[in-house]
Amino acid sequence: MSQNDISHLLGVLVALLFAAKLLGLLAQRVGQPSIVGELIAGILLGKSVIGLLDPADPIIHSLAQIGVIVLLFEIGLHTDLRSLIRVGGAALAVAAIGVAVPFALGVAVCIALGLSSIPAIVAGAALTATSIGISARTLSDLGQLNTVEGQIVLGAAVIDDVIGLVILSVVAGVVGGAALSTGSIASTAAIAVGFILAALLLGNLFIPPFFRFLDRVEESGTLGVVGLAFAFLLAWLASLAGSATIIGAFAAGLVLHNTPQRSRIEAATTSLGLFFVPIFFAAVGASVEIGIFTDPRALAIGTALLVVAVGGKVVAGYAPFWMKGRKLLMGVAMIPRGEVGLIFAQMGLVSAALTPQLFSALTFVVLATTLITPPLLAWMVRSAPKVSDTRERPGDGGIDDLVAGAAQSRD
Repeated sequence: MSQNDISHLLGVLVALLFAAKLLGLLAQRVGQPSIVGELIAGILLGKSVIGLLDPADPIIHSLAQIGVIVLLFEIGLHTDLRSLIRVGGAALAVAAIGVAVPFALGVAVCIALGLSSIPAIVAGAALTATSIGISARTLSDLGQLNTVEGQIVLGAAVIDDVIGLVILSVVAGVVGGAALSTGSIASTAAIAVGFILAALLLGNLFIPPFFRFLDRVEESGTLGVVGLAFAFLLAWLASLAGSATIIGAFAAGLVLHNTPQRSRIEAATTSLGLFFVPIFFAAVGASVEIGIFTDPRALAIGTALLVVAVGGKVVAGYAPFWMKGRKLLMGVAMIPRGEVGLIFAQMGLVSAALTPQLFSALTFVVLATTLITPPLLAWMVRSAPKVSDTRERPGDGGIDDLVAGAAQSRD
């Protein structure tokens, strides 16, 4: 790389980070999550407007992929599997319906609009996972974390992420040329789930003693660096095993969740994420071609997928039919897609499984679902009678701690 190339890269990074941070703060000021500002920053800097940020540049692409790994490691760090078990069958029902219905309808809509099976599967998969970061921040701001509905929504969002990661691994295999058959899907899913289980089993045996040793001899920053290195190691091993790198990063976070040193690992991860994660979202935004939205077909696809994305999650809120509560509120809280949906879309674009037209339609869906959820929830909470809190105590390792951590990790 020449001196001119380095100078150009530095200029791009300066513009990207300043724009992402500024627009992220502005988004928060108007009641939206920072991810919206980061996406808009990418759109403005991308080829559709200024033309400064090229998401296909190998260095930018590599930095963005590190951002994805750091992001999923953060989510894993904040995911307590015991809390998910305590949430119960209601969260599982919401999650299962919230994945199955949008996926099936998304595939059906795309095929009905004339798309082939692979783009249809990628598009349907992008509609499956609820953004835990966006849902957590919105429910926190509205004071709904301790309600029954709040616990179910956030538990379901975490399960959505886990299911979404497995689906992503399956879809990545299909996009990479693997035959689409029951056997191949079962094999890919088994590798993904098996890798997570193996990482949890072996990690819980060997990692806590290792980090206790590091804690005794630690020099400044050692725990954070080793924690990140562990995330990169499992991401690499997941790739070697034939799964997605983010499966490994997520598994690393799950393993380290219960270690006493988690807070210091989180601090290092958050600091690194403040640099790398906005690069990913900005790069995704830069891939959007605004001119495509003047295409009636692109608008038709985006509108149809938005209806499916919203309707599928609202239906999921009614899945636990045996419980009383604000089921519509639960469904609306499940609507935002955020980071996981963008990971699906970006993977499809890079692998050429998605056309720029369909990628932009999916990005439109992610933006729209992210933008409409906070005001809808705020209106529903203000117009409804006050609901008493559940009896789960903050700080007991329950879903409240998971929610608070997930919200802090992105916002």
